[in-house]
Amino acid sequence: MMITDELLQKKTKLAVIGLGYVGLPLALEFAKKVPVVGFDISQKRVDLLKQRIDPSDELDAADFEGCDIVFTTNPEELSRATVFIVAVPTPINKHNHPDLFPLISATETIAPYIKKGDYVVYESTVYPGATEEDCIPVIENISGLKFITDFKVGYSPERINPGDKVHTLVNTTKIVSGCDPESLENIAELYNLVVQVGVHKAPSIKVAEAAKIIENTQRDVNIALMNELSIIFGRMGINTYDVLEAAGTKWNFLKFYPGLVGGHCIGVDPYYLAHKAKELKYHPQMINSGRFVNDTMGGYIGKQVVKRMIANQINPVGAKVLVMGVTFKENVSDIRNSKVFDIIRELKDYGVSVDATDPLASAESVVEEYGVQLIPSPFQKNPGYPYAAVVAAVSHNAYAGLAESDFVKIMLPNAILVDVKGLYRNQIRTLSYWSL
Repeated sequence: MMITDELLQKKTKLAVIGLGYVGLPLALEFAKKVPVVGFDISQKRVDLLKQRIDPSDELDAADFEGCDIVFTTNPEELSRATVFIVAVPTPINKHNHPDLFPLISATETIAPYIKKGDYVVYESTVYPGATEEDCIPVIENISGLKFITDFKVGYSPERINPGDKVHTLVNTTKIVSGCDPESLENIAELYNLVVQVGVHKAPSIKVAEAAKIIENTQRDVNIALMNELSIIFGRMGINTYDVLEAAGTKWNFLKFYPGLVGGHCIGVDPYYLAHKAKELKYHPQMINSGRFVNDTMGGYIGKQVVKRMIANQINPVGAKVLVMGVTFKENVSDIRNSKVFDIIRELKDYGVSVDATDPLASAESVVEEYGVQLIPSPFQKNPGYPYAAVVAAVSHNAYAGLAESDFVKIMLPNAILVDVKGLYRNQIRTLSYWSL
């Protein structure tokens, strides 16, 4: 019998461990088909989910409708499950080394409830080998069961893109893998319940892990190239976006753009691959070089702001600068690993007084995580003093409608508009303007 049969007959349940931006949409989609236990260690998060509120601001209340799901922090609820999907964060520590604590902790949580015939599928991004070398031994040790003989394991990497309403779980091909041919077929059938466009069967768990890790590593390296080009073109006095627009007219030119690379995917995953490479006695030069370029862009932008203020005869010490947007990317509320705060720190190091604003970020979370107090948008309520520079750091949709006249009202006559993502390119006529 396939593992989906008893789930569809509601004789058993599927458990999703970790209800963040990956686990929640997955749990809700499955809950439209089969009974689901949604488990998270955060009581605050679970309480909000019970009220049909997504703490990540990705889903609406309507997305919870028609779902057979129980949200809980009680691990005993997991005893009713026969399929366990682990979708917890895999961050890096302050030394940029993989932090597997959430993954191992989640594995330790489910292990006592795994029974003969059960399945465990990991979605968390890891280096190739982590599932089999780091997670499975934990399950065997705690459960007393034998891998493959008693329980099966697979890996199906998440492909959720925060803020993207087009490329969603149901219409994005899902990579699946299993520990043997039987588990591969079972896991493929399981995900076919919710992924309308189907799945891709990877030949092994390690291949699936590697596929995920290079998706973001490839983007990281390409964006790093664009950032490096922007530094070179900046010294030449030409606009990078103008260059990319011209080069993009060729059919095989890849359209990547410069910018800040933060968040919990592109800015993190390459470190996992680099870590594994070093274990194998290989120094990944291109990956590390890309990480260096992208990790230093915040500081570079901060220095450019100060240089241009001085060139415009503005003393940076005590000068007021507004930073627009602090989330790690546009149109999301997530501030994790946001490189905007590197700009803020750089400016403060030069004695600049910085105001920060964001229409989506939680002011409470920003203070707690970075010690920065957000202000209301000065475009709605004039702050009473002009800014020496405005840094448009994140291109939220809410900022797209601003015109040069809006900036003039809150800026000194000789102030600089720094447009990190080129949102206002070709629209600024009187103010000093600079972008990557």
